[in-house]
Amino acid sequence: MAGFFKRNKKSKPKAEKKEPENKVPLRPIQYSNMVILAWAKAVDGNKDLQQWLVDNGYEELVHTTYAIRLKEESRAWLMDNGYAHLMAMINGCEGNAHAQKWLLDYKFYNLYHVARAIDYEQDSWKWLAIKKRPQLAILAKSIQRVKDDIEERHNDIHSMNKD
Repeated sequence: MAGFFKRNKKSKPKAEKKEPENKVPLRPIQYSNMVILAWAKAVDGNKDLQQWLVDNGYEELVHTTYAIRLKEESRAWLMDNGYAHLMAMINGCEGNAHAQKWLLDYKFYNLYHVARAIDYEQDSWKWLAIKKRPQLAILAKSIQRVKDDIEERHNDIHSMNKD
């Protein structure tokens, strides 16, 4: 009888070694005040400025604009093309503490404070003011309006599933 139990006992397969994921290196992001202000207006919905951003080599900002509006294709594009830091800013403004910590750990202070300002954190609004970053405050306000609108639609029983 002891042999019966021994034969039915299946040995656990050895854990397969996972290959490390191909990490996409982060691309540098340094934008002039004019580009940041154009981006803020693109976030507000200005299609001409969205096209201007694409035509002038700022495709990542247009994808970020759509990712803010919950477009999964643009969220994936950011991650696949070296703009995880912009995606972390979006996740951070949606209240993701892990994304906020990641931004701090990798010294993306501007993105960290923009994300927290969008999420109504007054200390980050003060930081933007002290560091004299009015263009980032304008961007944060534009994103905040969009996020608030999305939140309002999600909480409105009459507009379920419209995003």
